[in-house]
Amino acid sequence: MSFFKVGSTPNLRLKLPAPGSGVACTTDGASQVPRELNKNPVEGFSAGLIDDNDLYRWEVLIIGPPDTLYEGGVFKAHLTFPKDYPLRPPKMKFITEIWHPNVDKNGDVCISILHEPGEDKYGYEKPEERWLPIHTVETIMISVISMLADPNGDSPANVDAAKEWREDRNGEFKRKVARCVRKSQETAFE
Repeated sequence: MSFFKVGSTPNLRLKLPAPGSGVACTTDGASQVPRELNKNPVEGFSAGLIDDNDLYRWEVLIIGPPDTLYEGGVFKAHLTFPKDYPLRPPKMKFITEIWHPNVDKNGDVCISILHEPGEDKYGYEKPEERWLPIHTVETIMISVISMLADPNGDSPANVDAAKEWREDRNGEFKRKVARCVRKSQETAFE
């Protein structure tokens, strides 16, 4: 297995299958992800294959952005690409516990860029805010890091976290996030 650093986060590297490892490189969108990540690194995260034989499932480590409640956290997430990527968005799920208005209690990330393309049946999102095939892993990661820095309380996936964020941001919400940050640091490299 080969390792490549993504972004400028020390000690976090992208894991790619080694040449001759038996992992086929195809012309589909998922096979472009490793090249794309190394070409356009985003500070604050790294990614690698969960299984060398499956280009569609990635593990991502996200460093909590500086000057936010999530600063210092090292949060694991899985990014799962559909077979027809980039026509459809990947799904992202935090594996590390995280308390955030836009992450449901199961860890699923709920941001516009990861929603299926087209019209929003509820009328909340404009089509251009949703997934478009021009989006990349880079734009997804920038959106997730931005989400950590500035939650969208108007479109919560975790209603309890959104309520605390609006009503008691520097109290209970901050305590729960701090607990998640500590826990993420303890389990980051297991």
